Amino acid sequence: MAENAAKRLKTGSGIVTIGTHNGHFHADEALAVYMLRTHIPAYSGARLVRTRDPKLLDECHTVVDVGGEYDPARNRYDHHQRTFATSFPDRPTKLSSAGLVYLHFGREIVARRLAQPEDSPQVGMVWRKLYESFIEALDAHDNGISVYDAAALAAAGLEKQFSDGGFTLGAMVGRLNPNWNDPIPEDPAAAQEAEDRRFELASQRIGEEFDRDLDYFTRAWLPAREVVAEAFAARHEYDSEGRIVVLKRQAAPWKDHLYSLEEQEPQGGKVLYVLYPEKPVPGAKWRIQCVPVAKDSFQSRRPLPEAWRGSRDEELDGLSGISGCVFVHASGFIGGNKTFEGALAMAKKALDI
Repeated sequence: MAENAAKRLKTGSGIVTIGTHNGHFHADEALAVYMLRTHIPAYSGARLVRTRDPKLLDECHTVVDVGGEYDPARNRYDHHQRTFATSFPDRPTKLSSAGLVYLHFGREIVARRLAQPEDSPQVGMVWRKLYESFIEALDAHDNGISVYDAAALAAAGLEKQFSDGGFTLGAMVGRLNPNWNDPIPEDPAAAQEAEDRRFELASQRIGEEFDRDLDYFTRAWLPAREVVAEAFAARHEYDSEGRIVVLKRQAAPWKDHLYSLEEQEPQGGKVLYVLYPEKPVPGAKWRIQCVPVAKDSFQSRRPLPEAWRGSRDEELDGLSGISGCVFVHASGFIGGNKTFEGALAMAKKALDI
């Protein structure tokens, strides 16, 4: 998909121009512009035109988030038209301009970072993960889609216990718009120039966050897949039912990969505890961490025994009957021992309680 998008670009006639709307800006077009200008070579040095004038937009090579048209063949990526209903493959959220640009150019972005073909499994894995972990939230925010169903929350009688300040990725960009009572230059051209400077700052800011995730998922998250897969395959060495996974060399991002591997072996049972050394050095202490019921949940599939929680050192040794204990968190989601053998003993005993 991204490869075809790149082939459509015709840059021989001069500098490519990207058009988007002026006025109040949002995270989706700020990121869409950033992805094109920073990660797609054909758009390097592209000139940006912020306007709602149809005639000026018609002159632009590529238009995002304005114009009322979604036509990849003509490099038009708007999502505001009544008939628009496009979403990322196998995801329910309607796309914004960020999602549209990522849908068509994201594989190229990931492939260039990994130095692999766009159709490689690794590129596809990161392409999807980066959408679900970063882009989709912007798509939902711009389309007015809440994280939770408001009616279901009301029916359950659930309310926020405190204010989170509304600090989302979208809000981060929104804060860079001028305040209602900020002075505006009287000259229209100067006013537009001042507004465009703010947009450029916003585009760079959201782009920096995108690049951090791109780096993380390509340089840390993806390599962890092999580490977790190796440990998952060896899980029956420590428990006949495969409920304990041991990351032998060092800790690695394991949750996403563990859930994925379990889905591939639905008859294999669920992992309850993951063991790993605190540091990749000889003699390091070991951690035992409970697997959450879901990636972002604070609820564990099986917390460490209630009697151990909130205890440390010799006291915990006495309560557990296991030497070398360091601690167990008050909520029971994680604990520690001075040795691998001790951490494994904690895991096995927790399975039997």
